[in-house]
Amino acid sequence: MFAPLPRQIIDDAISRALAEDLGLAGDITTAATVPLDAQARAVIAARKPGVISGLDVASATFNAVDLKVTARLRKADGDRVLAGDVVMELSGRARGILTAERVALNFLGHMSGIATATADIARSISHTSAKVCCTRKTTPGLRALEKYAVRCGGGVNHRFGLYDAVLIKDNHIAAAGGIMKAIKASRSAVGHMVKIEVEVDTLAQLQDALTAGVDIVLLDNMTPEQLKEAVRLVNGRAVTEASGSITKANALAIAESGVNLMSVGWITHSAPCLDLGLDFN
Repeated sequence: MFAPLPRQIIDDAISRALAEDLGLAGDITTAATVPLDAQARAVIAARKPGVISGLDVASATFNAVDLKVTARLRKADGDRVLAGDVVMELSGRARGILTAERVALNFLGHMSGIATATADIARSISHTSAKVCCTRKTTPGLRALEKYAVRCGGGVNHRFGLYDAVLIKDNHIAAAGGIMKAIKASRSAVGHMVKIEVEVDTLAQLQDALTAGVDIVLLDNMTPEQLKEAVRLVNGRAVTEASGSITKANALAIAESGVNLMSVGWITHSAPCLDLGLDFN
């Protein structure tokens, strides 16, 4: 399936979100209106169909506010849900549930929205060998959570940052004095475990990249016909990745060109939240 998020990443994201929400005074509304010892039961349910992601993050948010709030998961990350499906049951002190509610739902809705958007594309191209891939176009501070949500939706992750792979783009090529120089310099600068990808806009650039030898070629803003020719030229010598303005409408044609990956920025930076709500029983 997919590896869970490290607890340190979850705890850090929750700590920052709660600090933002609670400020210096805490939840003054709940403190004023709800008795300290009031107990409650509640459910979190989907209001629209989608794919769930972020249940562990949401559960940990309630416990970060009150360790005595019990969260029972009724679904798992990666599950498809229909409107009305319960994904989590909560019990414990009402104050803790209320104070954590919005932050927990923010994480859960945002991550589930990304998973749902990814799954929509992944399902439409499932008969091909192409995979939906995310990018670095993520919300600052939430990259690991958003990339995890992509995996929940059936996608795969691109590099996590500038530190874990070389991606030579058009401006690097211009500054370096050409594709061949950029690739040669990269080969001499990084270790043998670091993969090198180069962005190409034309088939001529692709030939240069293949001659120099790279691990991955990013085929930027090419038509499906150009992508088919690029895949033919590569002939298995490198991983092929299509990029640029990929939508649900054109994803199928791009996937059927034979590329290995389709990098889609909007699934992390613009996917709508999945609507989920918390209601007391």
